[in-house]
Amino acid sequence: MTSAPIKIKETIADPRLQQAIYTATGRLMSHRAQAIQPALMPEYQELRTRAHEIKRHTIENLDYYLELLESKVTAHGGKVIFCRDAAEVADFVLGLAKERGAKLIVKSKSMTTEEIGLNERVERHQLEAVETDLGEYILQLAHQRPYHIVAPALHMTRYEVADIFTEKLGVKNEVVIENQTKIARSVLREKFLAADIGITGANFLVADSGAVLVVENEGNARLSSSAPKIHIAIAGIEKLIPRAQDLPLFLKLLGRSATGQAMTVYTSFLSGPRRSDEIDGPDEFYVVLLDNGRTKLLANADKRESLYCIRCGACLNHCPVYRKIGGHSYPWIYSGPIGKIITPQFHGVMQDPWLPFASSLCGACAEVCPVKIDIPKLLLQLRSEVVEAKTRGGTAGEERRGFRLFAWLMQRPKLFQFAGRMAARFGPRPAGGKWISKVPGLFNIEPVRNWLSQRDLPPPAPKSFHQLWKERKK
Repeated sequence: MTSAPIKIKETIADPRLQQAIYTATGRLMSHRAQAIQPALMPEYQELRTRAHEIKRHTIENLDYYLELLESKVTAHGGKVIFCRDAAEVADFVLGLAKERGAKLIVKSKSMTTEEIGLNERVERHQLEAVETDLGEYILQLAHQRPYHIVAPALHMTRYEVADIFTEKLGVKNEVVIENQTKIARSVLREKFLAADIGITGANFLVADSGAVLVVENEGNARLSSSAPKIHIAIAGIEKLIPRAQDLPLFLKLLGRSATGQAMTVYTSFLSGPRRSDEIDGPDEFYVVLLDNGRTKLLANADKRESLYCIRCGACLNHCPVYRKIGGHSYPWIYSGPIGKIITPQFHGVMQDPWLPFASSLCGACAEVCPVKIDIPKLLLQLRSEVVEAKTRGGTAGEERRGFRLFAWLMQRPKLFQFAGRMAARFGPRPAGGKWISKVPGLFNIEPVRNWLSQRDLPPPAPKSFHQLWKERKK
């Protein structure tokens, strides 16, 4: 296990940030608990089981449902574009923009486009891409990535937002949240009216109807998909569900798990360009289906369960590690428990080998996951892969020898007691009451060094429990 990023230490040491994280996640936890209480939703556990089985069936038959979706989208006048990676998505968007003479893109909240860094890619080619979700817009102005899957700017206070608006938009320093919203709205409405292309994500892709489903609370996704002449929906291939009849089940689970709402304010069904009898909507409709490593996860029967995720964020809110270290401590766009299991699978377990170990394995993530992903089981599998990789690379020898020595000593009670007496008698007595970090040579052993970077132990007591017990019996 390598050292975690320095960002973790900074987050833990920042009391304002700690309060912001705990307040926001605590509120989301409370809302979810109220929304799924048995008196209101007695069928909740049954719905979770059904959702798990539907996602399992879909992922195991993904090729069939991808072909079905493509045929339905095409029948409605849209086009499906299959992209292997971020570069292919950017090439498609840039090529289309060049053909149509587009200059301005408006975007609704999308973790998939964040995953591939789409904004940065298109902006390098003199295209303006504007986030229209309030939280995402704030972060775009601040040049930050999302802190949370559902609430991307939960780590910011209204005073920080006021400073960002003043610096970037040239407005007066406004700390009233309602007025900040009005400022953002006045800017973004002009962008909607001038945009050539609208890009959204997709919460679900319905195979049997070709519909793209987008849920939101601000209305910006609806404007992004209907005001510009061109609408592009970019989604991972795992967002598929088989039938329109499955949607009520997933909508019940998604809103309650994410924000505690029975249903989000806006639920949009998008299934092609504007018809001749419709007054608004795009002239062109594209569904971009992204792989970007997902088929690699699909090929692993033991871990393809990771692809069931519907991005509700409930696991983040209930995770004691996420609530302590915050979203920006994670190495990729996906944070919290879901980030710990998909990031190593996308990027390789040895790129950030500490990540699967950043968990107490308390199981809260699995308990609240609306599609019953067994996240602790996947974390244990990834931990095993890290250890195996280190063993092959020869970096786990010291740790293995240390545990063998400890096991040998524990099997010899008299020798163990003797070692304890020697440590109590001759061990160092530093002024601060700590001692292990003072022992020469320990910092040369990687696992010990990582452990000691965060903690120490008090010096051994003058008398062991065995000695005290004998004296008491006498």
